Amino acid sequence: MVICIGFEGSANKLGIGIIKDGEVLSNPRDTYITPPGQGFLPRDTAKHHQAVALEVLHKALKEANLKPEDIDVISYTKGPGMGAPLVSTALVARTVAQLWNKPIVAVNHCIGHILWLMFHLVYYILTSCLISIPTA
Repeated sequence: MVICIGFEGSANKLGIGIIKDGEVLSNPRDTYITPPGQGFLPRDTAKHHQAVALEVLHKALKEANLKPEDIDVISYTKGPGMGAPLVSTALVARTVAQLWNKPIVAVNHCIGHILWLMFHLVYYILTSCLISIPTA
């Protein structure tokens, strides 16, 4: 049973999710919100991610009821996305991987969405077929 913690910060939201064999154990997020009528700048968004990363990380571990030694692998969004937030998030993920002595995997944001959808489709098909197969 593999437990993976993933860091996603390709835009104005920083999320840190933990999964165990496809089951989401936690997925806290923190969104950088600008005043009405203003867009968010990459530099300011990156500063936000840096400021909240530890808080979101602690929340993810607490919600999943896990400790760093329970984690098997670290993943993070490599791109595409906004450069500065991506770099900040990657730095946090790499630092955590080094501190916890865990392997790290960079994930393409778009491919991650596609693979997640494929996983769910295959799971649905398999479980539907297995349920409908006569046993006698």
